[in-house]
Amino acid sequence: MISFEDAIGLLDENATMLGEEIIPLEQASGRVLAASLYAPRDAPNCPVAAMDGYAVLDASTKPGERLRLIGQSAAGAGFNGCVGPGEAVRIFTGAPMPEGSDRCIMQEYAEREGDTVIFSDRYGPGWHVRSPGSDFSAGAQLVPAGTRLNARAMVAAAAADAASVRVSVRPRVAIVGTGDELMTPGSAHMRADAIPESVTYGVAAMVADAGGIVVERTLGSDDLPALEELAGTLLSKADVVIVTGGASVGERDFAKPMFASHGLESLFEKVAIKPGKPVWLGRAQGKWILGLPGNPTSAMVTGRLFLVPLLAKLQGQELDQALVWRTMPLAAPLRQTGGRETFVRALLSEDGLEPLDNQESGSQAALMQADWLIRCPPNAKSSHAGERVTALAF
Repeated sequence: MISFEDAIGLLDENATMLGEEIIPLEQASGRVLAASLYAPRDAPNCPVAAMDGYAVLDASTKPGERLRLIGQSAAGAGFNGCVGPGEAVRIFTGAPMPEGSDRCIMQEYAEREGDTVIFSDRYGPGWHVRSPGSDFSAGAQLVPAGTRLNARAMVAAAAADAASVRVSVRPRVAIVGTGDELMTPGSAHMRADAIPESVTYGVAAMVADAGGIVVERTLGSDDLPALEELAGTLLSKADVVIVTGGASVGERDFAKPMFASHGLESLFEKVAIKPGKPVWLGRAQGKWILGLPGNPTSAMVTGRLFLVPLLAKLQGQELDQALVWRTMPLAAPLRQTGGRETFVRALLSEDGLEPLDNQESGSQAALMQADWLIRCPPNAKSSHAGERVTALAF
């Protein structure tokens, strides 16, 4: 067995971006940017009004004096003339300030009569003008490479005036659950010794959330020749193959042997963590193979710890973008742990993290409640409510 740090270090060292492609901006939501986006010009590129009101030359404008209205400036339809002393232009938020004007007086302080306007003495010190480049300057980096384009990043990408963007290729992922006891949900109740297969559904959701594409999700029987054939098929269509279960040393544990004839090379085979000691990672035919435990909680915890970072690296992100450790308070006591590094499932409450009572690796009901993993070093002593711990969003 190796430590978690050593295992994740090997993953970080060996996994690299699969490739790049250029796609229309409208299709880029959720994708990882492969090339940074820079501003082609200042924003705004000229002085603009920050309020609806009247554009004036401040030096020649006084409360109570009547000014002549000479036109209107709207966003996308500016005023082409010049504002002089005793003149004003009706202006709207986001519209370019007319030449000669330097201040926007809010419409709340104006009284308009025909083609003239008078301002009250309460219009105050605010000039309500956004200067050129006050949002960003030409050449500024708006979205760095490695950013997953969420809603906020999409706004910045569009602000860069980019019709298309260069993004990383999405990893194609195949998932196979092993074990003759597993049956598709909806049919397991028909056989006394069967259980509903649940892990591959959770793994598939995790893959989608991490930006991968599930190209196949299937079950494999405990028959080595059949599994070897299935392994070849999955390796031919996927960049990553995830196999759940079958990682022990029993006569019917074929997760690793099914890939042996395809040239399996292991990076690590067991990790000193709890839950999830049997997790393993290797390569065959240039494709990644990740073995997750068959117990649901163990599979999802190790998927969060290894699958999510692997997919991030294959999309050009850094490891610390996938594993964001935070220091958070405990809302309830935390029991001492054993000799392996332990990831305790916890629920976030108003007071902090509450470790769940049920920490069994096969638990599915408790898994549903867990939204954080508390990271505990080997042989950690018990902790009290209010103490701070290291945790990862689950």
